[in-house]
Amino acid sequence: MANGTAGAREAALYVLARCRRFDAWSQQTIQTAAEKFSLDERDTALCTKLCLDVLQNAALCDYYIGCYSSVPAAKLEPNLLDILRLGVCQLLFMDKIPVSAAVNEAVEQTKRSGSRAAGLVNAVLRRVAENRENLPEIPNIGTVQELSVRFSHPLWLCERMVSELGYDGAHAFFAASNRAPQLTVSVNTRYGDAPSLVERFSSAGVRAHVSELSSVSVCVEDKGSAAALPGFAAGEFFVQDAAAAMSVLCAAPKKGMRVLDACSAPGGKSLLCASLMENDGEILACDLHEKKLRLVEENAERLGFSIIRTAPMDASKPYEALRGSFDLVIADVPCSGMGVIRKKPDIRYKPLDAIERLPAVQTAILENVCRYVRPGGTLLYSTCTVRKEENEDVARTFLLAHPEFSPEPFAVPAGLDLKNGGYATLLPQKHAADGFFICKLRRHA
Repeated sequence: MANGTAGAREAALYVLARCRRFDAWSQQTIQTAAEKFSLDERDTALCTKLCLDVLQNAALCDYYIGCYSSVPAAKLEPNLLDILRLGVCQLLFMDKIPVSAAVNEAVEQTKRSGSRAAGLVNAVLRRVAENRENLPEIPNIGTVQELSVRFSHPLWLCERMVSELGYDGAHAFFAASNRAPQLTVSVNTRYGDAPSLVERFSSAGVRAHVSELSSVSVCVEDKGSAAALPGFAAGEFFVQDAAAAMSVLCAAPKKGMRVLDACSAPGGKSLLCASLMENDGEILACDLHEKKLRLVEENAERLGFSIIRTAPMDASKPYEALRGSFDLVIADVPCSGMGVIRKKPDIRYKPLDAIERLPAVQTAILENVCRYVRPGGTLLYSTCTVRKEENEDVARTFLLAHPEFSPEPFAVPAGLDLKNGGYATLLPQKHAADGFFICKLRRHA
């Protein structure tokens, strides 16, 4: 096996090929590649960076490749195109990698692959390197075509976002979706509050601040893993985006409540409920996949929450024993994930037909879990997408069929432009958090 930075590049090429050929998710495939190529922590980080940069900038890379290649990018053999994309990303987005290293390794990768195009790879990458400060302008400025190339998002998504947000709003959305997110954690209130956790981090030399979006969320300004932060092993916090935390705060779980988290995994909302409920009450965390529930159980144990129990459950199928049993039902449903592209760049490549089927799935889940809410109780519908078809449209369709429910306005932090009548959409470019939809419904009968 290759080793060193060459191994990281070979691993990245392996990941990109599997994502392309098998629609594999990059995060899981990177883990597999790290083991396959015996990468250490440093080279695993490099492999991750290479893969994410390519996935975030594939169309932009292809445009620049096409500017300097005698063969259009679309006509290049897929593996060769992956090699060129890796090279371009190193040259344009990774200042610490010398030009010679990026170009020479790409040439060697080409030779190892059996391709005779090493000369083309060398010529294209050297031209990109020579012109880094004066790259060709992207054509069609001010159009969806320009946005699609500049931010490497599918044309259909650019068209949808421009229609909803306008060109400038869509431009800001895609720019935010291509920026690396900060690590954000929710405080376990059994140990203190968010300001005290910031002080805890500061004393260890870790810069952090309390989120403007959520009073229980702390944004970590320094790079690194959550597990390496002080207090992780002791259960003082858990990883959760501020937008997801805000949705739970809007639902307002209280001591003694019975709560159903119908699509729970990885369990952040159940954990925050347990924290806000002071570990007093009952939380049933369910998911379709049993193995995902083990992560919920592990986190609950680390955080010291005894009120969370898990059970495998299909949220779209009725369980009569649960009818009218819960004060709060949380339905954070499967969605397109268009609000978390900055964390999962391969989401942008999901086929449109699969995305368009999601509202039916989401509606079916709402139709089912609403029966578990007791009269006077709360139903929280949420997604990590910004598409109206999966958000407001699903909620309105549900309300037309269920007059026993009505939207309930909820309080939001001061200074946020989030006036709502029970609905709110968070945008990454405005709120420094995941794109997220929150809908709070009250059952009257």
